[in-house]
Parts: sequence; structure tokens; C-alpha cells
Amino acid sequence: KEKVAAAELEASYQPTSKHRYEARVAKAEADYGVAKEKCDDMAGNAKDICVKEAKAAETTALADAKAQMKTSDANTMANEKTSDARSDASQKIVEARKDATADKTDAQYAVAKEKCDTFSGAAKDSCLSQAKAQFGK
Repeated sequence: KEKVAAAELEASYQPTSKHRYEARVAKAEADYGVAKEKCDDMAGNAKDICVKEAKAAETTALADAKAQMKTSDANTMANEKTSDARSDASQKIVEARKDATADKTDAQYAVAKEKCDTFSGAAKDSCLSQAKAQFGK
């Protein structure tokens, strides 16, 4: 509680993305510590599951904190840039998303084709046709 309170106090005193991140990290670590202590009352597989769930919750909280910090920093930088730079950045984001979508589609198509290899003859041809239609190939 003390570490969380100190981090939250610092974040309220100096509200930077770094201090807010540190407060979120302190909270995640404290929650993990409490959850892990609760797991100590258990035994065997139930304890293993409990510890893994606690660790997963901590990992999720830390990832969320990091994402929020990066988003906040990116928004701050975008607000400081000129409108031309923001426009260029937006266009690059759109292009990156299109490329990512194309890569995902190609990968899914490759998986579908691989699944079709389990068939032979007409069934395989039908499977490949369905895959091509589904992924626009």
C-alpha cells in the first residue's frame, strides 16, 4: 500500500506519463503480491493455476500501463507537430494497417491451403477453391 500510495502521490504532484506509468506499475506489482500470497494457502495444481493467473493479471496490467504511456507520449508528440507532419503520420498509419491486413490475409490463406493438403482429389480441389474465394486469391 505504501509503494502504491507514494507512486500515486508522485503522479498527482507531477502528472507526467512517466509518473502515471510508475503508479500503474506499482499497483500491478502490489496486486500481484497480494494474489500470490493468497495462492500460498493452496496446494498442488490449484496453487500452480492460481500463481499463473496472478502472473497473467500482472502481465496484463503492466502491458496496459506501457500501452497507455506510449499512447500518451505519441499524442503529445502529435500535438506538438505541424499539421503537415500529422497528416503524413496519419497516412503512414493507414498504409501500415493496410500492409498488416494484407500480410494477415496471406498468412490465413497459407494456413487454409495447408489444411487442404489433408484431402485428395475433388475434395482437395473444392477446399482450395473455397480458400481462394474466401481470401480473394
